[in-house]
Amino acid sequence: MRPVESMAGLPTPASISIWWNAGSILGILLGIQIVTGLFLSMHYTADLVNTFNSVIHIMRDTPGGWLFRSIHANGASFFFLFMYLHIGRGLYYQSYISQPRTWMVGVTILLVSMGTAFLGYVLPWGQMSFWGATVITNLLSAIPYLGPSVVEWVWGGFSVGQSTLNRFFSLHFILPFLIGGLSGLHVLFLHEKGSTNPLGNLNHVSKIPFHPYFSWKDLVGFLVLFMMLALIALFYPTLLTDPENFICANPMVTPVHIQPEWYFLFAYAILRSIPSKLGGVVALAMSVVILYFFPLAVSKAAVPAAFTPPYQVLYWIFILIFILLTWLGACPIEEPYLTLAGPSTVLYFTLIVVLISTPALWKKVL
Repeated sequence: MRPVESMAGLPTPASISIWWNAGSILGILLGIQIVTGLFLSMHYTADLVNTFNSVIHIMRDTPGGWLFRSIHANGASFFFLFMYLHIGRGLYYQSYISQPRTWMVGVTILLVSMGTAFLGYVLPWGQMSFWGATVITNLLSAIPYLGPSVVEWVWGGFSVGQSTLNRFFSLHFILPFLIGGLSGLHVLFLHEKGSTNPLGNLNHVSKIPFHPYFSWKDLVGFLVLFMMLALIALFYPTLLTDPENFICANPMVTPVHIQPEWYFLFAYAILRSIPSKLGGVVALAMSVVILYFFPLAVSKAAVPAAFTPPYQVLYWIFILIFILLTWLGACPIEEPYLTLAGPSTVLYFTLIVVLISTPALWKKVL
């Protein structure tokens, strides 16, 4: 009972808003993904001949299989939606200043989650799964000298095939447990100093016990999540699914427009906006890895976002650019989308650099 008592009595800032609910919601979603994925793996076959049919078998013949798969597939989208909201809240209120280690682990969770989601997208072995795997793994060939060998090593052969599917299935099964471990570390670091608040103040004077004030608020968040997930899973299960993935993988027929899931589109747009293959891969990686630099580059004496109007304005411009890149990633590779993608990519990285430096500069102005 000791850990439960310490959690219930955890000093929590009285001024935190609904935006702080995303962290606990992500924990619930991770549990849902692991449980549904475990049951799906019992009926899934990682065999080129039977893989696509095994997914159809899960949907049509296995009792409750359609529900588990619908929750699992759409749960991934909800997981990234709330993860982006969670990161966005951390950026806006500059949580990385007072909680640098928590932030670093959080960015690592994002990277591992992206890898896990990509591996899972390949498993149904539809057209978009196969060609998405081919395109993304081929990016490794941009690595100087070692590229072609690394690609063959990842494939387990000379093309995406049986060996690729086997290893992707194994990794997709094991990585969520790594995410769970990192999440535990994330919470451990968070509780060292406690949650931040809109004012960026960690003083215990303005804190109250976690239970019952915030446990009930979290419960309301869970109910809203369950209603949203039920709405999508039961009424619009294919809303976020590419129609091409209802066709069995065919190496001889390339889809007209290859694109990843919506939560990768911003990075995909950045990749496509750069003519150089190596440059595009580096920009793709840096679009997420650059988040590691926030706690390293920001001074602890920086003014909180609540008192930095320029930071707030730049932050919302950055959000608009992120949404624009997500839209461009889903657009065909033609004009005017290609022309728009270049400046948007430059703005994306420029705004991140400016966001890192604005709080410290504002401190000097004041």
